[in-house]
Amino acid sequence: MWSKGELLGMGEIVPGATVVGIVYDNGVILGADRRAAYGTFVIGKSVKKIFQITPRIGLASAGLISDVQTIVRELNYHARMFKYNTSREITAKALSKLLSNILFANRLFPLITQTLIGGFTFDAHGIYVLDALGSVIEDKYAAAGSGTEIALGILEAEYRDGMNKSEAKNLALKAIRTALERDSASGNGIDLLIIDRAGTVEENYPG
Repeated sequence: MWSKGELLGMGEIVPGATVVGIVYDNGVILGADRRAAYGTFVIGKSVKKIFQITPRIGLASAGLISDVQTIVRELNYHARMFKYNTSREITAKALSKLLSNILFANRLFPLITQTLIGGFTFDAHGIYVLDALGSVIEDKYAAAGSGTEIALGILEAEYRDGMNKSEAKNLALKAIRTALERDSASGNGIDLLIIDRAGTVEENYPG
């Protein structure tokens, strides 16, 4: 398998994925495909790319598998320590700023990821988009990975404010499935993480 240095130096070897995030009236939806591919080589067909960090915050990430797993371990640790020290859950906005600091601190040897954090900040809910160097952008919908352009085309055309959970779920599935049809580095099914005021649930769908 290639080292990170080799991956950075070979333009044709880039991590493949399609992940999306959508804000709806009572929560957020994060979705991702299950294929892990470097260039034209598929290294996994059941790779997890969405993670629940707290009961009200989730993460979806496209990038090098090792770097994604490193980020998840770091955020899980800091979220647990925050709750231990303060007796309350960390907010989605605070967690995104924490990840921004982690990514920026590693900017000379970057964690090769594009990450979406979705969830609740007190009574508000939103999606935060982070690149490998720690930039943070809050938005109502977003996509990341090699299927970004295709998925964003669907989201841009069909997203609207005030969508309900069913509408947002159908849009997330449509955006990812459309990307799967054209992006060979994405595929092998879809995982959704739905973070709602009533609770959080993970769902799985065929591609």
